[in-house]
Amino acid sequence: MEHSRKQVLLIVNPCAGPDSTRRSAEDIVRHFPADEFEIEIKKTKGHGDATELVRSFANDKDLVICCGGDGTLNETINGVMDLPRRIPIGYIPTGTTNDLASTLGISRDIEKAAALIRNGHTNSYDIGLFNNRYYSYVAAFGAFTRSSYATKQWMKNIFGHFAYLLNGVFKEWKNISSTHMKIEYDDGEMEGDFSFGSISNSTSISGIFRLNKDEVKLNDGYFEVLLVRKARVSEAPSLFNKIRKKEYDGKRIILLKTSKVKITADAPIAWTLDGEYGGEHQTVMVHVLSKAIDICSPADNVLFERPQETAAPTQP
Repeated sequence: MEHSRKQVLLIVNPCAGPDSTRRSAEDIVRHFPADEFEIEIKKTKGHGDATELVRSFANDKDLVICCGGDGTLNETINGVMDLPRRIPIGYIPTGTTNDLASTLGISRDIEKAAALIRNGHTNSYDIGLFNNRYYSYVAAFGAFTRSSYATKQWMKNIFGHFAYLLNGVFKEWKNISSTHMKIEYDDGEMEGDFSFGSISNSTSISGIFRLNKDEVKLNDGYFEVLLVRKARVSEAPSLFNKIRKKEYDGKRIILLKTSKVKITADAPIAWTLDGEYGGEHQTVMVHVLSKAIDICSPADNVLFERPQETAAPTQP
């Protein structure tokens, strides 16, 4: 019987990541034996392209491989969610921060990332529905979040992740402000002035903040919500340091789990979704879609919950 090759759509963002780490489509394809994989290559040219390419070319594929950064993966996931059947996603991270890759345990080394995809093991992963748009690992507003999409591409190309630190932490905290809002979640609600908020399914947020691994499960049906109440410019370095040290006091810095959250602000505020501009919204509703996608990732990643083994029946 003739060996059936796996049909693959490869989405490549040729502009993702610093110049020194970029790889051509041909560099990627050579890691997938031609007798096992039949690969159709599509390159993005601008915002939203990955979503449209998946919608147009992935329906008859067995696998979609995304090569790019967090934004390209976001677009790929949005495309896959629009398909009539769930197709596994492979990820080769070549972006600047690659937050989600770090959480998933996917190496930035192209050979290792490709080997993980060839292995074929997938984990089911929760994603978020932000109003009517899907996102993979973080929706955020307020302090420092603008830097993820406002940093110029030439800065990312030259400085890599340090560009975010230059443009965000060291530049934008002088512009810290707050917005009055009501936040409704599974276990209650709160109201007040907030300077920062994130709704995430990752241990890394913008490569700057990190959550403890024992606080995050990637397929438990819950996202982590991190909130910082009104901060003055003079307090910014101290609060930033507390978040970095994971010192959540439950009053000024709040961390909670929820399967859904509604945020109603007094005025429209800018959001970032997976590092890209997500528009200005006065009311936001986020739902966690449990185990919505299958993504190639290590079988031993402790951040994924495993089905409990069925206990052996007791003998009478």
